[in-house]
Amino acid sequence: MPKNSKVTQREHSSEHVTESVADLLAHQEPVDYKRSVLNVTGETWDKQKEGDEDLDAENRPAWNSKLQYILAQIGYSVGLGNVWRFPYLCQKNGGGAYLVPYLVLLIIIGLPLFFLELAVGQRIRRGSIGVWNYICPRLGGIGYASCLVCFFVGLYYNVIIGWSIFYFFKSFQYPLPWSECPLMKNGSVSVVETECERSSATTYFWYRETLDISNSISESGGLNWKMTLCLLVAWSLVGLAMIKGIQSSGKVMYFSSLFPYLVLVCFLVRGLLLRGAVDGIMHMFTPKLDKMLDPQVWREAATQVFFALGLGFGGVIAFSSYNKQDNNCHFDATLVSFINFFTSVLATLVVFAVLGFKANIMNEKCVVENAEKILGYLNTNVLSHDLIPPHVNFSHLTAKDYNEMYRVIMTVKEGHFKELGLDACLLEDELNKSVQGTGLAFIAFTEAMTHFPASPFWSVMFFLMLINLGLGSMIGTMSGITTPIIDTFKVRKEVFTVGCCIFAFVVGLIFVQRSGNYFVTMFDDYSATLPLTVVVILENIAVAWIYGTKKFMQELTEMLGFRPYQFYYYTWKYVSPICMAVLMTASIIQLGVSPPGYSAWIREEAAEKFLFYPTWAMAILISLIILASLPLPLVFILRQFHLVSDGSNALSVTYKKGRMMKDISNLEDNDETRFILSKVPSETPSPMPTHRSYLGPGSNSPMEMSSAPNGRYGSGYLLASTPESEL
Repeated sequence: MPKNSKVTQREHSSEHVTESVADLLAHQEPVDYKRSVLNVTGETWDKQKEGDEDLDAENRPAWNSKLQYILAQIGYSVGLGNVWRFPYLCQKNGGGAYLVPYLVLLIIIGLPLFFLELAVGQRIRRGSIGVWNYICPRLGGIGYASCLVCFFVGLYYNVIIGWSIFYFFKSFQYPLPWSECPLMKNGSVSVVETECERSSATTYFWYRETLDISNSISESGGLNWKMTLCLLVAWSLVGLAMIKGIQSSGKVMYFSSLFPYLVLVCFLVRGLLLRGAVDGIMHMFTPKLDKMLDPQVWREAATQVFFALGLGFGGVIAFSSYNKQDNNCHFDATLVSFINFFTSVLATLVVFAVLGFKANIMNEKCVVENAEKILGYLNTNVLSHDLIPPHVNFSHLTAKDYNEMYRVIMTVKEGHFKELGLDACLLEDELNKSVQGTGLAFIAFTEAMTHFPASPFWSVMFFLMLINLGLGSMIGTMSGITTPIIDTFKVRKEVFTVGCCIFAFVVGLIFVQRSGNYFVTMFDDYSATLPLTVVVILENIAVAWIYGTKKFMQELTEMLGFRPYQFYYYTWKYVSPICMAVLMTASIIQLGVSPPGYSAWIREEAAEKFLFYPTWAMAILISLIILASLPLPLVFILRQFHLVSDGSNALSVTYKKGRMMKDISNLEDNDETRFILSKVPSETPSPMPTHRSYLGPGSNSPMEMSSAPNGRYGSGYLLASTPESEL
C-alpha cells in the first residue's frame, strides 16, 4: 500500500481513528484484499485460486456479437412447438380469434417474465443456480429444479431430433419410401401389407418402419436399433455444439437459427402456388369469435406463451449471463418475444397452405371412390338413373357436382341411405381434421409432400429444418444445465458436457425401445408443465416481493441507463403472479379431470386407441412431477433451519480498478440495507457509529471474527458482537 495513503498514515499513528467502512475502503489505489490488512478471515492467499476467481469475475465468456446472442435466444425460443403445436391450437381454438388471447397473454405474462429472466441473468452473470442463490438463498432450489426439468425435457426432445434425422436420410430417394404401401409376397402373388392398406402409407411408415411400435406401453419389445443409432447421432451433434460453451454453440446458431426461416419462406412461396392452399389459409384465419369466451382457450394460450419463450428452463438466464452489463436487455426481450410470435404465424401459414393442398387431394380421392360406388349401384339398379342430374359427367366429376348428387340421393333414399355407405366428401371436414405434434410433422405433412413436384428435395429441406429447430432449442436447454453447474461447482466444461451427453444418451434408451413413443408422450405431458409453472411463480415472487420490485427497478435503471416502464412494475408485482397462479390451478384441475393416458397404435386394428397408464407407469409419472419439484422445498428447509450454510450475513468484497465489487448472494431479507447497493448517494447507508476504533494490522481486536470465509471470495467483515443495524 502506498506510504502516503490515508490508511497507512493511520496505521503508523498511535491515535485511535474513528472511521466508517466506507472511508476505510476509499483507499487511493486498488488493493489486493487477500494480501492486504482487510483480509480478516484468516484465509491464506492462493495465487492459483485468485487467478481463477479473477478470470471468472472479469473474463467470463462473452458473445462475439450482439447478433450472435440474439440468434441464440431466437434459436432457443423458436422450436418445434412453433411449427406443430401453435397451428394446431390456432385451428382448435377459433382460428384467427385465437391470436387475440395469445397476443394479450404474450404482452402481460410472456414479455414481462422473459424480460425479468434476461435482466437477472445479465445483472448477476451466473446460471440459474447462482442467480436465485443471489436473490434469495432460501429459494435457491429454483435453480436446481430448472436443471432437473431441463434434463427431463432434453431426454425426450433429442429423441424427436433423432426421428427427424432418420426421415432426413430416408428422403434421399425417389419415390419417397412413405409414398406407397409396401407389397408382401404371398406365394406367387404380391399383396399390399394389411396394416398399411387399412391406414395409409405415411401412417404405416411412421408407426411400423420408423418406430416399429408395440401395442401398449407395457410391451417393451426391445430396442429399435435404427432409432438407437439416430439418437446417438443426435446427442453427438448436441455434444459437439456445446463442448466449447458459447464459443462453439454461438457459431452453430448462425446456421441453426437462420436456416429454418429460409425453409419456411420457401415452403410458403411453394405452398401458395399449390391448388387449394388458399382454402387452407382461409379456413385457418376465419375467426370463430365465440371461442374467445371459452376459459380453456385462454388456458391453452397461456401455456403456449409460457413454453414458447422457454421460461423457467434456465436457458434464457444462461444465455443472458454472457452479456455485458450495459446491454439493453429490454430491447432484446421485446424483439425476441415478437419474432417468436411472428414465426408462429409464419409457420401456421405454411402448415395450412400445405394442409389445404392435401385436403383438396384427399377430397378429390374421396369423390372418385364414392363416384365408383354410385356407378356400381346404378349398374345393379340399386339406384335409378333419374337421381343423377343431367349435367353430371362421371368422367370429369367435380366436388360440386358430387355434393349435388349426394344430397339428391340422401333425400330420396332417406330410409336406406346409411346402407349405401356413401361419404359426404366435404372439403371442410378434411380441413377440420386436427393434427399436432408428430402426427402433423411425420404423417400429415409428409403425406402432403409426396404430392409435391421434386418431393425428395422438399422432404430433405423440411426435415433439415426440424433438425435445426430442435438443435437450437436443445443447445438452450443444455445450457440451462451446464452453465449453472459449471458456475457453481467449477467443473471442467468439456468433461462435464461430454459426460452429461453420454449419461443422457444411456438414460434416453428408454425412448428408443419399441414402446418408446409412449414414454415420449408421458414426459412431454407431465415432466415439465406443473414443475415449470411453480418455478416461474417463485421466480416472480423472489424478485418482486422478496428482493423488492423498487430495488430491482433501480438496479435496472443503473444497468440499462434508463428506467423501464411502470408497466413492468405492476406486471411483476401483481399481474403476472396472479395469472401464473390461475394457470397453475387450471393445470392441476386439468390433470385431475383428464385421466392420465396415451394414444396407442394397435397393429391388428391399424388404428389408434386411447389407453390408461398402468399402475407402474402412473408411479413413474408421479415421480417425475415430484422429483422435478423436490429441490424447491428441500433447499428451503435445509437453509431455513440452517442444516446447510447459505452464507447469510456475509459480504464478499473484491477490488477491481479502484472500486468495490460485492457479492450479496446470501443475505437475509433485510440485510442488504447494510451495504452500498447503488451509485445513488441517497441509497448509501449511514456511517457506522463514531466510537468504533480502527486498531491497525496485527492487533488483537476484541471483536470476534468469522471463522469461515464469508461469501464466494471469503472476505468477511462481519463482526459478531456488532449489531446488524450498525453494519
